[in-house]
Amino acid sequence: MVTDEQMLQGFKKCKELGALPLVHAENGDAVAEGQSQIFAMGITGPEGHALSRPPVLEGEATARSIRLAKFINTPLYVVHVMSIDAMQEISQARQSGQRVIGEPIVSSLALDDSKLWDADFKIAAQYVMSPPIRSAGHDKALQAALSTGILQLVGTDHAPFNSSQKAQGRHDFRAIPNGVNGIEERMHIVWDVMVNSGKLSPREYVRITSTACAQIFNIYPRKGAILPGSDADIIILNPNATTKISASTHHSRMDTNIYEGWTMKGNIEVTISQGRVAWENGRLHVKRGAGRYIPMAPFSYLFDGLDKLDLEYVSSFKAPVDRSTAA
Repeated sequence: MVTDEQMLQGFKKCKELGALPLVHAENGDAVAEGQSQIFAMGITGPEGHALSRPPVLEGEATARSIRLAKFINTPLYVVHVMSIDAMQEISQARQSGQRVIGEPIVSSLALDDSKLWDADFKIAAQYVMSPPIRSAGHDKALQAALSTGILQLVGTDHAPFNSSQKAQGRHDFRAIPNGVNGIEERMHIVWDVMVNSGKLSPREYVRITSTACAQIFNIYPRKGAILPGSDADIIILNPNATTKISASTHHSRMDTNIYEGWTMKGNIEVTISQGRVAWENGRLHVKRGAGRYIPMAPFSYLFDGLDKLDLEYVSSFKAPVDRSTAA
């Protein structure tokens, strides 16, 4: 948990260095109180996790982060936006001209919290993450916000655990490790939820999964574009092929998958990395050590003009007042 003082100091340091501050927006004190209350009611299963962290707390923490970032006059990136409450705070800030980036994730766009009430603990526990997957309706609202530019890109928050690890909280939801899968599924699920539904065009799909990411993190056009001089990192997606997601076929060591049985039109058939075919016809062709660290330069476009806004703010003070000649 980060205090307001720590957040302010962090924002100040990020602005000084040209680093983009990322915020996981939850109120730790309120969550702790909610957990105690829900557990005291005898609700000990995975559903208690969502009940103890309602959307209002995510909205409050998002609003507080946004306002503190505005006070420092620094850009802000809100990770894994899960609720209407948080999305509305981001929308309001952006409409006022504040530089706030909102990142929904695959699970917030595609799922609701119904599985948390499953009678089988193994099934329910695999959906525990923070902030929680929300009730039906939040997903549709986030999809609409992504399609209209209120939210800018899609992440994964990939943090999976096996069912044996999740079982640590069988009798106390507070002990269930938080996290779900999504890194392997992201591109397919987003295509299905956003493009197959008509909410986004294929061109917009490229923007929210690639181009916007590269621009925000200041590695465009090396990444996020197919241009001379750019890295040759490309996927080839066949919109007419069929994909089915299952723990029995995915490439993670986890024994469950929150998208189990999800079948859709659209399949990534080829992945090219650094100009070399890394994935083709269901087979991986990579060598250990082939990856590269890509440094992200400070002061992305989100920082452009902040010095002028600072100057305008200071000039509005009409202070200090000279009182040396006052009677």
